[in-house]
Amino acid sequence: MYVLSLWQTVPDYAEWKKLFDSDPLGRERSGVRRYTITRPVDDEHTVIGALAFDSLEEAEAFAARLREMWEGPGSALVADAGLRISEVIEEKTIGREAERKAA
Repeated sequence: MYVLSLWQTVPDYAEWKKLFDSDPLGRERSGVRRYTITRPVDDEHTVIGALAFDSLEEAEAFAARLREMWEGPGSALVADAGLRISEVIEEKTIGREAERKAA
């Protein structure tokens, strides 16, 4: 599995969230299997995301389309954006969550 990690500064989270929820890049058809969106507790203008893909090619293609979005239609809602693709080499659930899955 591959994870596309991204970070961006957004002047208005509510407006950014509307754009994200409208899914202009078609996450599912692009191969996104799941995603997580977070914000630092002390910075409401930073959004951090992690999108999981089965293949490196899907992650790279989505990253290219995301860059285009940031430079084009999303440029008014995003600044200081960056991304990185990583390969998941180990994943383990620990604690109560692992116990619930085993039951």
